[in-house]
Amino acid sequence: MASHIVKFAGLSDRDRKKVPALPKLGAGDRFELRVRRRDGEDQTVALPPAAADAVETLLGHLRSGERVAVLTEDQELSPTDASEILGISRPLVVLRMDRGELPFRYVGKHRRASLKDVLALKAKLDVRQKALEALAEDTEDLVNNHGL
Repeated sequence: MASHIVKFAGLSDRDRKKVPALPKLGAGDRFELRVRRRDGEDQTVALPPAAADAVETLLGHLRSGERVAVLTEDQELSPTDASEILGISRPLVVLRMDRGELPFRYVGKHRRASLKDVLALKAKLDVRQKALEALAEDTEDLVNNHGL
């Protein structure tokens, strides 16, 4: 359960255009990855269906222009890593930890939060953000249509 650096990766517009959509797998289909080495040697790795689903999801997000990171379920994150996922500053993550909004533990003198807890906070923040956006739309409607 050690902390790992969260590294986001994305594709350039040119690379996104080069990556075709994966065909949907049917019953009995196999998913294989082929790697061609610099020396011209090919290596093929067969993936089980669950891994194929993960690769398909990963490529779908990359093709749509999103930046992605691969994390393990039990991964612990530093406040800096959590701030990247939450889209807020590191000091704000630490403040949420201090307030008890984001559970954490100390590893030596360093704070670590579980990925599960970070994602739960993100879901909560996303709900709150949507409510604020709806309120802003309602306020704008009242001002524009009712002169309030």
